[in-house]
Amino acid sequence: MTTLEAPQLSERALELHPRVALRPEPFGALAYHYDTRRLVFLKHPDVVRVVRALGNAATVADAFDHCDIDPARRPAFERALASLLDSEMLHDRAR
Repeated sequence: MTTLEAPQLSERALELHPRVALRPEPFGALAYHYDTRRLVFLKHPDVVRVVRALGNAATVADAFDHCDIDPARRPAFERALASLLDSEMLHDRAR
């Protein structure tokens, strides 16, 4: 990997944006960004667990391990996290 390449999502250190609140729901959670006024549905409790674990994990992969996410399910979780990054619900954090 050259220095110009971005790290893979699983290697990144992410966390919930400090201006985002999660509200638990039976299906998972609602995420609301107070600055952008965006509302996003986290449609599975496992996604919520991973999002909450990100702040204490060194990398996304570590959060998956901590939450016992099966490797076969991780690509779907990575797509969900990428979408949360695009909507500014998550952001990169310093390691």
